[in-house]
Amino acid sequence: MRISSLLLLAALLAGGAAHAERIKDIASMQGVRTNQLAGYGLVVGLDGSGDQTTQTPFTTQSIANMLTQMGVNLPPGINMQLKNVAAVMVTAELPPFAQAGQGIDVTVSSIGNAKSLRGGTLVMTPLKGADGQVYAMAQGNLVVGGAGASASGSKVQINHLSVGRIPAGATVERSVASALGESGSINLELRQSDFTTASRVVDAVNAHFGKDTARALNGRVIQVRTPLGESERVAFLGAIESLDVSPAQAMAKVIINARTGSVVMNRAVMLDPSAVSHGNLSVIINTEPVISQPAPFSKGQTVVAAQSQIEIRQQPGEVMLVKGSASLADVVKALNSIGATPQDLLAILQALKASGALRAELEVI
Repeated sequence: MRISSLLLLAALLAGGAAHAERIKDIASMQGVRTNQLAGYGLVVGLDGSGDQTTQTPFTTQSIANMLTQMGVNLPPGINMQLKNVAAVMVTAELPPFAQAGQGIDVTVSSIGNAKSLRGGTLVMTPLKGADGQVYAMAQGNLVVGGAGASASGSKVQINHLSVGRIPAGATVERSVASALGESGSINLELRQSDFTTASRVVDAVNAHFGKDTARALNGRVIQVRTPLGESERVAFLGAIESLDVSPAQAMAKVIINARTGSVVMNRAVMLDPSAVSHGNLSVIINTEPVISQPAPFSKGQTVVAAQSQIEIRQQPGEVMLVKGSASLADVVKALNSIGATPQDLLAILQALKASGALRAELEVI
């Protein structure tokens, strides 16, 4: 009985290795998305850290246009030297199902040569979508997460001073219409295409709501029939999002950053039997000035010439035997122990992939 209990516990632990996730964590509903908004505006009230108007004429032009719209007539040809104003780009994301009157956060970024936006106030700025329509209006005091000071040629700065944020700084003026499920069906889109995961999602939905409720169109899109009533449809979609599904194990992948030499693996990647040879070749060039002086009273000139010495050093190569089914993590550790640089490791992994010994997808970013 004791042995049977141990076997049962082992079986439960083995079964628990398959991690279940909610459908809302591995898929999204087609049509439920954010929309990007952008606008051009002015930040005023800066403490002398605004744009230098001689180098950013668009700031002066924007101020003149704004004052004209407010009924202030400026003399023609006036030269405005402003230091407390900065031209900025205002960006925001319109969340799905946002309604008129709702507040959204905005990011304000300088596009001129302003030194800092700290303490500034954004003047009313319309935010437009990709269709050119105004969807929100932004205005408010900026929050800049940084500080800076300069004096006598010395400067100290903490974080970035030319970008600020206004929490709930924009008010939605127009909502984006969404006909979610009104046609009698919706599409679930997996964040990563996988036929096995799509099949498991279909099985989970059909097991909970009945046969033929869901069907997979391909390895990413799953079509689900929905009720016609709005209240029933919302409850139905909420129940679908809460269903647990065990996604298929991700493909073995090795990500290499060619600029930094970083290597990231998503799981234990196995290797076939192979041999890796490692050796470094370094070229050292030393250049020293050589001064040639003429003899006394020879009316010659002192000449400075450069003399270069070139030295080539080659470290003895090392061959490491990689046994079959070895973990790539162990191979990387062994390569680091023999002095392989990140660039050497990058080349070795590419060679292992080309030889067929690396059983994983190699992606270089």
